[in-house]
Amino acid sequence: MGTALPAVGATRPFILLVAILFFSYLAIAMALPVVPVFAHDRLHASNGWSGLAVGALFLATLLTRAQAGRLADQHGGRACMLSGLRLYAAGSAICLLAAFTMAGPGSRFALLIAGRVLVGMGEGRGGGGAIIWGIGLLGPARSGRVIVLNGMAAYAALACGGPLGLVLFNRLGFAGMMAGSTLLPVLGLWIVRRFPAIAPPGGARQSFWRILARILAPGAVVGLQGIGFAGLGAFLPLYLLSRGWPHPGLGLSCLGGGFVLMRLLGGHLPDRLGAAQVAGVSLLVEALGQGLIWQAQRPWEAFLGALLTGAGCSLIFPAMGRAAIRRVEPQMVGSAIGGFSAFQDLAYGATGPVTGMIADRAGYGAVFLIGALAALAGGLIVLRMLRAPALSPPAPPAP
Repeated sequence: MGTALPAVGATRPFILLVAILFFSYLAIAMALPVVPVFAHDRLHASNGWSGLAVGALFLATLLTRAQAGRLADQHGGRACMLSGLRLYAAGSAICLLAAFTMAGPGSRFALLIAGRVLVGMGEGRGGGGAIIWGIGLLGPARSGRVIVLNGMAAYAALACGGPLGLVLFNRLGFAGMMAGSTLLPVLGLWIVRRFPAIAPPGGARQSFWRILARILAPGAVVGLQGIGFAGLGAFLPLYLLSRGWPHPGLGLSCLGGGFVLMRLLGGHLPDRLGAAQVAGVSLLVEALGQGLIWQAQRPWEAFLGALLTGAGCSLIFPAMGRAAIRRVEPQMVGSAIGGFSAFQDLAYGATGPVTGMIADRAGYGAVFLIGALAALAGGLIVLRMLRAPALSPPAPPAP
């Protein structure tokens, strides 16, 4: 499978790995705002079916997290990431085919869904493989930093990819945009194949469900955190418009700005101060931000609440990801990352529909009250984690 790089030579390939992940994630991000437009306007799909074309990717990611984790555990992060990049390219190429084929709208829509499912499967493998590979390069002691930087690559791609995808769609059409989405992971494959693999640790494997039980606490925390983040992303502009306040899009900019700024300034904190300590403070900041939006009487209070929510959410995933990794043996880290990420996938997927139904009955403010209560519930779990004895397996001896 290959050998680990010397510590001195690990930083450069890791940074390049993060850069490749960023450009590969653009394959997902560029298509997000374009796919529903293509499905609705060109394939004459209803709003519900157009939404399915977007949601199929995230559903496929959620359902294949366990498979991606097993692949990383058995064959290493490099093999897992390469598999993800291949699925990115294949899925995008199938979506590209939907733009060219002369078949009817129903068949073209089926091709679109099939391509989106493959890209979703690739997301779990590409992102999870990059984390496992990065930990192999830099060492378990810097796992929090690895998760932070990989997350920044993903979110930066999402921030840049949407506008870029719309520009390509308007100038080159759906086919031109999907051609770009196909070429990006192919370029990543060409570069990544030149890097050596990190041999996965040996040892007995456990079932995914046993691993899931061991990481239940950090997984629940990141899921509860995701409720506030997803609810704000879905309903803050509508909330601001319902209050008659200007600049409704500025709230999402505040959310993203707080998120990125905290990762830039505090990305080292989970490794330095401890996972539970950082997560506990972060959840309190998120709860404060959500509560401020809920009780906002002026626009600036809602914007400040969005900023605090982004800052609070920023380090919870890497902090709890580090905690999840420390609860399993080295040969099961891939499964732990896959199961842990599934909690956030589920929170992001379920929050919009559930809080939307609540908002229909109780108003948009209730969405942010729920987010604040979820963050506080996550804080209670963190308190239990702090009081519990350490569950991490013994660290392997240094080579």
